[in-house]
This record gives sequence, structure tokens and C-alpha cells, in this order.
Amino acid sequence: MTAVHRALERRGAAMMVLDQLDLLRTSVDLSVDGRIEGTVRTSDMAVELREVTAVYLRTYDWRRLSDVCEAGPGSPSWRRALLLEEALTAWLEVTPALVVNPQAAMATNNSKPYQASLIHRAGFNTPETLITTDPAAVLEFRDVYKQVIYKSVSGIRSVVSTLTAGHLARLDDIIWCPTQFQEYVPGTDYRVHVVGDDIFACKVISGADDYRYASEQGASASFLPCWFPDDQAEQCLKLARIAGLVVAGVDLRQTPDGRWYCFEINPSPGFTFYQSETGQPIDEAIAGLLMRGGGVTEVRSQKSGFRIQNSESGIEGLSIPLLTPDS
Repeated sequence: MTAVHRALERRGAAMMVLDQLDLLRTSVDLSVDGRIEGTVRTSDMAVELREVTAVYLRTYDWRRLSDVCEAGPGSPSWRRALLLEEALTAWLEVTPALVVNPQAAMATNNSKPYQASLIHRAGFNTPETLITTDPAAVLEFRDVYKQVIYKSVSGIRSVVSTLTAGHLARLDDIIWCPTQFQEYVPGTDYRVHVVGDDIFACKVISGADDYRYASEQGASASFLPCWFPDDQAEQCLKLARIAGLVVAGVDLRQTPDGRWYCFEINPSPGFTFYQSETGQPIDEAIAGLLMRGGGVTEVRSQKSGFRIQNSESGIEGLSIPLLTPDS
């Protein structure tokens, strides 16, 4: 978020930053009745939603914010945070503005099996996969593919690990949690960032099962910007479109015999890590994408006054009144 914000500042973009730490000092009006109208206000700014033409979205779980946690479920602060989240989520789903990335599209990351089906539709190879709670099925799968890795089925991050004899002692634990097992695919890892129609590719040199945790696995990892084959680049762009993502991180591996496998597509990639290693200007590309999609055309100081939009004669479409800082 900071990297994109700085890139937009360098371009002189007019923008509003909604800081979730100031969530309880932020208010929103939203009305959807043929037209989408409303206003977002912070302590010193206000933006008309109809003027917003691009959004860069990287949100935290509001229920874990300190002010909300301390107030507790059911408190005025909790209810207010919930209403703000619901209103902004509703607006993000219907706004004509460019959203990086739509929440409905990002939700595909919550199911790796579903995501794998999208990857297959894009034309990539995917590893043979077993998702099970049956320890016997895992042993049969290992007998077939010999070398097997395991990882989570959901979008919650897990460390990709090779299934070893040491793991078999606790294999019965999977009866409580569906787990994903895959054939090990040898080869060289690549990370591709898709930004609109642009591709940023880097080669990963590492001996770790999961290069993100190379140091913890007693290995090293290096990242090199690289040329990427046109046909594979087109498939990455196709995959992002199928998934409904404007910006994405695609994890791939090329086998020694030249086949390409895709493991997943990340809808909220931590691209700054790769950018710092490769020098690729991914933040500038995202900023440019947002600017092409537009920017807030008017940001004005808002020192006083708050309006609640409501309808006393019945609501047509959707109208969500939210609490103001004085409520």
C-alpha cells in the first residue's frame, strides 16, 4: 500500500487514503437507486463516490483492529465498523470505478481446488492432486507418485512441505482437516506479476520446498528478472482475466523437459518483496494502471458537517445510513 501510495504521489495523483486505523473516525453515505451516489468522509477530507474512478484495495480484518477488539462484539464501535465495512463492500461491487481487485474475484483464493480449475481453464498444467481426510488414501497416493508435497486447501498461508516418513506418525490428524497433497513437480520456479496488460517475470533460484521460507528450511533463494515466453505470458494474462483480477501474482514452474505448471494465482500479491530483489517497477505499473482508470477528480477539505442519507418515504434500490463521528 505504501509503495503504490508513493508512486501515485510522484505522479501528482489526487487521492484519498482510507486508513483502517481511523475507521471509527470515518463515515460513509451510500445510495443506489438507478444511480450510485454517496460520500466518504474522514476528519479532514471528503470525496464524492461518483468521482472515484479507481480504487486500490488492501484491507485488514476490521474485527482485529485494536479499537474494535477493545470495545468488543455488539458495542457501538463494533456495529459502526460493521456498517462501514458493509457499505464500502456494497459500493465496491457495483461501482463503475476500476477496483484492484474486486472482492468477489479475490474470494477465489479461499478455495485452492476451485482456483486450480481456473488455472486449468487458462491452459496451464496443474499437479496431480489429492484432497482428503483419509490417511490410507494419502499412502496410496504416495505409492503412485513417490515424492509428494502437502499444503492447505484454503487461502490461509501454509508452508509447502515435502511429505516425509517423519510426517506419517501424525498422518491421522488429517481426519480433522481436509488437506491437499500433490505430486512433486521438479523444475525452476518463476513468479509472474500481472498488472493490467503488463507482465513482470522473475526466475527463482532456490533449493527449498517453499522458497518463501528458504532460510527457515536451511536453504537460500535468489530472484532474477527474466524474459518470459510470449505464449506463457498470454496464458498468465488469460488466467488473470478468467479470475477477474486486474493485478495478480502467478506462481509457475518449468520442468526440465520444458513443460509449464501453474500452482496458484495470488489476488493480493506482496509484490514489494520481488520488486526489491529485481528492481522491477511494479508499484509504478500499478500506479499507472490506477491513473489510466482515473483518479479522484476532486478532494476537498471537510472541516465540519455530516449528512446522513436516508429515506422517510421508503427506500428504492439501496440506501445505507452510517454513523458519523458524533454518533
